[in-house]
Amino acid sequence: MSRLDIQMLGTGSAFAKTYFNTNALFYTDRHTLLLDCGTTALLSMHQLGKSVNEIDAVLISHIHADHIGGLEEFAFQMKFVYNRKPKLFIHESLVNSLWESSLKGGLLQDECAALEDYFEVLPLQTGVSTELLPGFVVQAIHTEHIPNKLSYSFLINENFFYSADMRFNPDLLEQLVQQGVQTIFHDCQLKPPGVVHASLQELQSLPAYIQERIWLMHYDDSKPKDLDKEGVMRFVEQHKRYTF
Repeated sequence: MSRLDIQMLGTGSAFAKTYFNTNALFYTDRHTLLLDCGTTALLSMHQLGKSVNEIDAVLISHIHADHIGGLEEFAFQMKFVYNRKPKLFIHESLVNSLWESSLKGGLLQDECAALEDYFEVLPLQTGVSTELLPGFVVQAIHTEHIPNKLSYSFLINENFFYSADMRFNPDLLEQLVQQGVQTIFHDCQLKPPGVVHASLQELQSLPAYIQERIWLMHYDDSKPKDLDKEGVMRFVEQHKRYTF
């Protein structure tokens, strides 16, 4: 697989104001993919001097505002400013709810009556590896987050796992490491109990050979700047570009 660069538009929780929502830009040799487009995504891109016109595709993990709250503006800019229909990758089970429950109220107008009027919608299937862009292969994995609400994490290029939002699942993390995953970007709730996210305490209970692969994200604004000095796991920094 080719080199993979990731830059977090935000590393914070749903309510973060300092660290912004946990959304990411992935760079391949020639393309840029936006993984989730939350409420703060476009503001963060503006701070980085990046235009939405630089995005070749969007990948959505689940239907929460910190992951899809910026899609309305993104869609409007692409259609009416840049005259583009970007690729939208989303699990097949979420396509209808993204439009009917989240975007339709703002995007519906005479000439635009469906998600497909704004995006080239490309549904994903669970457990099926799909090349979204050259050198960027993704497998959607159903992971538990909110009860009775579908959410998906992503195995990227067979060796990078991005948890989106998920509860603590040590068996899955063990399985991924055994399959060859070298890097895990995992959401983290700093204070227990971890009800809808894995807590820092839970993740610290993992064996060292798993912890050393983990980079923590989706933390709240209360995170002390020196917290990452206390353990094996590292914290992902907002706007910093990483290469794997």
